[in-house]
Amino acid sequence: MIRIAKRSILAILACLPLCAAAADSPGNHRLDEHFDAVMARYQLPGLAVGVIEDGEVVYIRTAGELAAGSGEPVTADSLFKIASNTKAMTASVLARLVDAGKLRWDDPVVKHLPQFRMYDPWVTREMQVRDLLIHNSGLREGAGDLMLWPEPNHYGRDDIIAGLAHLKPQHSFRSQYAYDNLLYVVAGEVAAAAGGASYEALVRREVFEPLGLSRCRVGEFNAREVGNIARPHRRQDGRNVVTGSNDAVVAAITSAAAGGIRCSLNDMLVWAQNWLVPTAAQQVWLSDTQRRAVWTPHTPLPISRRQRAWDDSHFRAYGYGWRLADIHGEWSVSHTGTLSGMYSVLHLLPERRSGFVVLINGSGDAARTVLNQVLVEHFTSPDRDSSVTRYADELARASPTPAAIPMPEAAARKPASADDMARWLGRWRDPWFGEVSVCGQSGVVRFSAAKSPMLTGVVMRAGDRYLVDWDADQVDAEAWLFFAGGEGDEAKNLTMAKVDPDADFSYDYEDLSFTRIGECTGR
Repeated sequence: MIRIAKRSILAILACLPLCAAAADSPGNHRLDEHFDAVMARYQLPGLAVGVIEDGEVVYIRTAGELAAGSGEPVTADSLFKIASNTKAMTASVLARLVDAGKLRWDDPVVKHLPQFRMYDPWVTREMQVRDLLIHNSGLREGAGDLMLWPEPNHYGRDDIIAGLAHLKPQHSFRSQYAYDNLLYVVAGEVAAAAGGASYEALVRREVFEPLGLSRCRVGEFNAREVGNIARPHRRQDGRNVVTGSNDAVVAAITSAAAGGIRCSLNDMLVWAQNWLVPTAAQQVWLSDTQRRAVWTPHTPLPISRRQRAWDDSHFRAYGYGWRLADIHGEWSVSHTGTLSGMYSVLHLLPERRSGFVVLINGSGDAARTVLNQVLVEHFTSPDRDSSVTRYADELARASPTPAAIPMPEAAARKPASADDMARWLGRWRDPWFGEVSVCGQSGVVRFSAAKSPMLTGVVMRAGDRYLVDWDADQVDAEAWLFFAGGEGDEAKNLTMAKVDPDADFSYDYEDLSFTRIGECTGR
């Protein structure tokens, strides 16, 4: 483990890669207790935590391994996927372009991307640049995310823009909050059009370089040259298992503007200080007007029972890439990041000039929630019983009840045969997702998505229904298949749904509507 206390960020950057621990304090002993308790409770493969108090970095600690069993330690310079904490950086690129006079927040999106279309032509005309950032489009939560994840896939940003025209809204435009990722990809393309460079080049030029985020990466890079990169993990049979590939070159991804940046703990602390206590140079980097703009509430967010009980919150809203709230009577600005096997949180308390960063390279949803809570209360309620055990136990008791629709056990399912499914075999097309096949192969029926190779698996029969058991373990949401319509022996329509209704919303099978387009190849 590595622990650094009472050091400014300049000292951190100047010290050797494994800096020795500095002077302890009672507050840091308490932070150590929280850190140790979370590691023990949730058996995380790797964890990095940094705390800022009154503008100064007062605590850095890391533990665990980049990849379970590798012996390579997590350090404050290890790169983690920050996932949706990318969104604030995307918003900052746009804010810089507004400062430069290259676009306005109220510009119609079609001014910069004439090919942009939503399902409703009126929404197409009315959608402004700011609407791309505040989750008020009317689309279902996570709509179209199957074009982004699971990775790798073959969807490009042009596919995202074209696909939006076929995604039916669930709500009226600007009527309520529903989290989306596709429109952040569009926002990145608006920035590229206005800024005269690719999204990746703009982030490097407008954010990484002027702020000195020297380890942050976006787009393609050489993993061997960069080094010290945390790998994602999942929990399996009581242990942490590395997921994903370990390629020498990390490929550029379509979803970069929504969640594709990697940064180290040290870089994220520099990023946080830029917002809490900007230097003279950082004040020039972004005007006060745009700093206020990105932290202005736009879309109200629901407040959960837990948030009321734990945080005494009365207000939550979304700004430009940031969540805004009151916590114990104090202004809070934060965001989380979630990708398979990677979790992060950046939480700022601007009036205290304080905050913290948490980076996890494992199945860390509950760990992040609990650690976020005790670290917030480290500032807002130091006399409160803010133990990891207390909040972990409360969270476990309040976990969602099992899905109302029983999920089929492995013993109650069996591979479907081509004979049983003869009238449903064939090739199918959805207007935004593209083509899939449901075809017999080697004695079983396989589902295969042409542009998303991770969505390939065996069709299983569970009673009188069919589901897909995906080949890849990291695709952790099985899907029902529903065939309907047509005359005679062949079905004409195919829809899908999550077997577990509580699975991640990015598995937006419910947005798919396939039409049969032909026979299986070779039949």
